[in-house]
Amino acid sequence: MDKRWKQLGQLLVDYSTGVRAGERVMIAMAEVETYPLAHAVYEAAIRAGAYPQVQFLSESLRHALLKYGNEAQLRWLPEVEAFGMEWADVYFGLRGGYDLDEHADIPAERLALNQTAVGQISSLRWQKTRWCLVRVPNAAFARQAGTDLETITDMFFNACFLDWEIESQQWRRRAEKLNRGKQVRMVGRETDLSFSVEGRKWLVFDGRINMPDGEIYTAPVNETLNGYIYFEFPGVMSGRLVHDIRLRWQAGQLVEATSATHQDFLRQLLQTDAGASLPGEFAFGLNPHVNRFCKDILLDEKMGGTIHLALGRAYPECGGTNQSALHWDIVKDMRREGRVYLDDMPIFENGKLMV
Repeated sequence: MDKRWKQLGQLLVDYSTGVRAGERVMIAMAEVETYPLAHAVYEAAIRAGAYPQVQFLSESLRHALLKYGNEAQLRWLPEVEAFGMEWADVYFGLRGGYDLDEHADIPAERLALNQTAVGQISSLRWQKTRWCLVRVPNAAFARQAGTDLETITDMFFNACFLDWEIESQQWRRRAEKLNRGKQVRMVGRETDLSFSVEGRKWLVFDGRINMPDGEIYTAPVNETLNGYIYFEFPGVMSGRLVHDIRLRWQAGQLVEATSATHQDFLRQLLQTDAGASLPGEFAFGLNPHVNRFCKDILLDEKMGGTIHLALGRAYPECGGTNQSALHWDIVKDMRREGRVYLDDMPIFENGKLMV
């Protein structure tokens, strides 16, 4: 077994979540290729004096539900998963890659219906546990990233093994400077979007809830949203690649939403609930080692030189109030074109954060 898995397992237990003796730890391994990391996390948790349990999940199992389940089953909130969030002090979601065409034969309305139940499980994770999510590279993940397994695995480990204490301090100093501003405006390709962040906080994601990590984020004041945005990268959800998403808000109301592919699915997601059509998060990607679009949000949103909006649920710790079962991060590439202003001062240009 690659020794880096053991190193990463220890990092997740010691740094990311700070597992303590006597705590209950749920390890959800999705896809069989995540076993080396599941084993490493389990061993590190035992050494810490905790009580770990392992749960197995897979998109191929979910496909059976999506294809053959009735409406009640699609809406079903799995009791064992939900109880796991109540039971656990700490939750690790170790998510392997899977074929993005796995659910290609599933109608958009069935997929969106089940996504609501998935979102409810995610909400319980946020509310009830300390947690960390990891996208574990495998052959399927390498294929969707357009490269070989060795290359994507090396990128993954390099992005995980930053000096997190040093990076965190630097990012927090930047966040403190951003906290002095009140109004954000971003301009770029087919984009001119503005919103207030008055009363909100800019915070950092520094390896504690995702690994790899690297974001400075906040929550827009949704009533102040005005303008439009175009996403060069596709939005990815449940294996669907939603290309060329264009969104427009006016006085805090979504007034236009189009895409070149899967527009029916896009509209279904935006109708998940009242908060799904509003962004709960705005963030800068900061990890220098995430350098290619992998069609997977757990890595792509960390890509240095990008920004992203998350439609739906806001992080309450930064003052966000938007409530939704949906939290869908969509990445915009700003490395070659684009600028972000804070109170009319440029703070981000062509992929460089200048604070």
